[in-house]
Parts: sequence; structure tokens; C-alpha cells
Amino acid sequence: SILEPYELGCLLEKKRIENALDKFLAKRRPPPQLRKELDFGYALTGQSVELLEIRPQWDDPAIIRRRPVAKATYVKVQDCWKIFWMRASLKWQGYEPTPTVASIDEFLAVVDRDQYGCFWG
Repeated sequence: SILEPYELGCLLEKKRIENALDKFLAKRRPPPQLRKELDFGYALTGQSVELLEIRPQWDDPAIIRRRPVAKATYVKVQDCWKIFWMRASLKWQGYEPTPTVASIDEFLAVVDRDQYGCFWG
């Protein structure tokens, strides 16, 4: 079927976001020999992107845990991305130093800097 222009735009934007995430993770991920013990990934859900820490459960390595580290949600009416970090309470908290950014690339730069240790500890 032929895609409507709106759908095509969404697909192109999704691909651009995935490319930015892949590039970010390429420099963040541990060496291949360590990825069974610790790795990073992402999940796209609706208007949100979550960065994940992936590792085996401490007492049962057969169970793989995906712990959210950072989240950005696109707010169309404001044309911005809201940034969140996961608190110890397992609740998302707005990232106060930089609550919003204009692009996914800016979100990834904020997470990479992690000036307050909220994302990577």
C-alpha cells in the first residue's frame, strides 16, 4: 500500500531517532565480551524513548533484567522532549537541570553528560 505523507514522515522521524540512539549506544556499550554481564539498549513506545541497562539477575543469570535509566517523551503541542530519570522508588522524575530539550540529540547529550549522576549513577 502507498503510505500517506503523514505516515511516511512518522516513519522517517522514527528511523532518525533510532539512528541517533544506535550511534549513542555504539559509544556507550561495553566491549562485546562483557555484554552478557552488562549491556545497554532502548525501547520506543508511542511518543517516548527509554534508555535501558540490561543485565542478568544477580541470583539467576538465566533471567535478564532491563532497567530503565532515562526517558524522553515528545510533547507535540510544545514541540519539545521532556526528560525523566528513574528514582530509587522506581518512579519517573522530571530532570530538573534540563527539563526539556528541542531534539533527541540534545536529550542524548544531556544523558551522556549526566552532570548530577541521575542516569548512570
